[in-house]
Amino acid sequence: MSADTTAPLDRAGILVLVRDQLAEILEKSPSDIAEDVSFEDLGADSLALIELVEGLEESLSTYSAGFHIDDEDLEGLASVRDAVNYVALKLQVS
Repeated sequence: MSADTTAPLDRAGILVLVRDQLAEILEKSPSDIAEDVSFEDLGADSLALIELVEGLEESLSTYSAGFHIDDEDLEGLASVRDAVNYVALKLQVS
């Protein structure tokens, strides 16, 4: 992971984290994952999104104990930007 868990997390750091997680799951390069691309266009199926949520929850628990993405919230996340915005809002970072 390229995110530095000792530094405060900002929106750019969240983007790096989401891209890194997706890249690993989808076997792509993080640089091939644009912020405005939809999960569907990336070829991420529901299983890939569940893996993304689990990875984010694990990684972000360092910043916020018990960080959790609710299943019903997952339905509203259609793109990388949606995921980044959701996490930023939940962690109250700008």
